[in-house]
Amino acid sequence: MKNFLFSCLTLAAATALLSSCTDHELPSENYPEKAEASNPKTLTEVNGVKVYNGGFGSAIVQDPNDHMAFYLLTDRGPNIDGNAANSKVFAAPNFVPQIGKFRLIGDQLVLEKTIELKNENGTPLTGLPNPAGFGFSGETALDVMGNILPNSVDGLDSEGLAMAKDGTFWVSDEYGPHLVHFDANGNTLERINPFGNGKGGRKIPSVFAKRRPNRGMEGLTITPDGKTLVGIMQFPLYNPSSAAVSGSLVTRILAYDIASGTSKQYVYLIDKANLQANSEIAAISNTSFLVLERDGEYATNINKASVIKKIYKIDLSAATDISDSNDGGAGKLYAGLTVEQLKDAATLATHSIVPVTKTLVADLMTDIPTLYPHDKAEGIAIINSTTIAIANDDDFGVVGTGSYMSKILPSTGAVDRNTIYFVKLKQPLW
Repeated sequence: MKNFLFSCLTLAAATALLSSCTDHELPSENYPEKAEASNPKTLTEVNGVKVYNGGFGSAIVQDPNDHMAFYLLTDRGPNIDGNAANSKVFAAPNFVPQIGKFRLIGDQLVLEKTIELKNENGTPLTGLPNPAGFGFSGETALDVMGNILPNSVDGLDSEGLAMAKDGTFWVSDEYGPHLVHFDANGNTLERINPFGNGKGGRKIPSVFAKRRPNRGMEGLTITPDGKTLVGIMQFPLYNPSSAAVSGSLVTRILAYDIASGTSKQYVYLIDKANLQANSEIAAISNTSFLVLERDGEYATNINKASVIKKIYKIDLSAATDISDSNDGGAGKLYAGLTVEQLKDAATLATHSIVPVTKTLVADLMTDIPTLYPHDKAEGIAIINSTTIAIANDDDFGVVGTGSYMSKILPSTGAVDRNTIYFVKLKQPLW
């Protein structure tokens, strides 16, 4: 009888504890300080340099039903800058952008499944640049022999990832920029871009076509109510030109209503012009989000005070909607100037534009127990009110200009690998 009563009381206590937790806060879950991808396979070799089948850290989403599983996104595939201006050398031109499902086992990330991304006909996508009128970036794609590769309407430079409640995925990219809806198996359901020529024919505002090449919609999330996609541009739009926005801190956030196709736009001010950019956005509530802002530097014990890998909490509630009701190519103008030309908070204020609020909640240079060694912190997942997960893009373990080289982390001497850092916050998010 005593054992029965004890069991009932224990069960009642456990039930009460579980009911008091949010969806992310189950008491049985334990996360390491970091977890590294285990034994990535070799994708190809270029002049003896191994190109690994990694590259999964462009974005991260925790499985809502299995908190030890994480979905990580690749970008367009292994590539480096070519010797010619605006050229990219693709080590594996047939690489298919994909989502990897990883399981956290101790301090290891074990790849369980890959979901290759496909068009509406089931044909695998490529990472090759789009042609004119579909998101052309001005980049020339080359193979490792220097041959020019064809452009592709199915090309996707995937960077942002959101998972809907029905198990489907939304991906944002750097070409169009495109917002692509995929089913759970990676088949395209819809493709939305500034041109209205993707699957389904819907579009985002035309001004987003002025994204800087290779600096498109870097981050994407979906609000907890499942109604709104929120994407953030990595860098100020070249609006009207690169020279005109030099020194600008103004980047754009797009809030896209999935059902109606209507949208709003907001200003997010980066901290330092030309030196850092936005890497990811993750929803806390329907109006508040985390934004990962970073530079492209590696940290060492000598320079870490100057390296930028920061996470901000932002809120859209009081920010000005800068949408253009006429959907002009330059967006809404203020005294004849684009929003990007207004450049800073003081000038925005003279035109009654209020940017989103931002508050620092974590700094990877000071808020993790070990030195953060990666250059590209690119993904955020919110684990619970006091823990976030940060994923890095390992660039398939390669870097270079003209010639492929192994991507070696200066602080460790090891080849870069996909790693998730579980960061404890000093103040809870809610």
